[in-house]
Amino acid sequence: QVQVVESGGGLVQSGGSLRLSCAASGRTISSLDMGWFRQAPGKEREFVAIIKWSGATDYAGSVKGRFTISRDNAKSTMYLQMNSLKPEDTAVYYCAGGRTVVPGTISGMTYWGKGTLVTVSS
Repeated sequence: QVQVVESGGGLVQSGGSLRLSCAASGRTISSLDMGWFRQAPGKEREFVAIIKWSGATDYAGSVKGRFTISRDNAKSTMYLQMNSLKPEDTAVYYCAGGRTVVPGTISGMTYWGKGTLVTVSS
């Protein structure tokens, strides 16, 4: 069993940056695909970015070029560097991990955190 905890959310002005962290415990994450999802008020949870166990990455079109996902397996931690933030990036951001993950979806994501709130003011 893996427990994941997000941190790093907060309030930032439009154009600013934040770095989210996802700390995992319980087992190594080196064999897991890890990802970030977000849910804005009144909207469904959506895919943001994924980093496969191999290190390959993929992003939602809305964040590509602005967000960077990375992982440090030795620290059992995943990161999301968010630059050029926009008000529409405001959401609760969730960390997730799993083994048989379908990229771009929640399918296969077994382990979920409780989320961290990111608010981008205009």
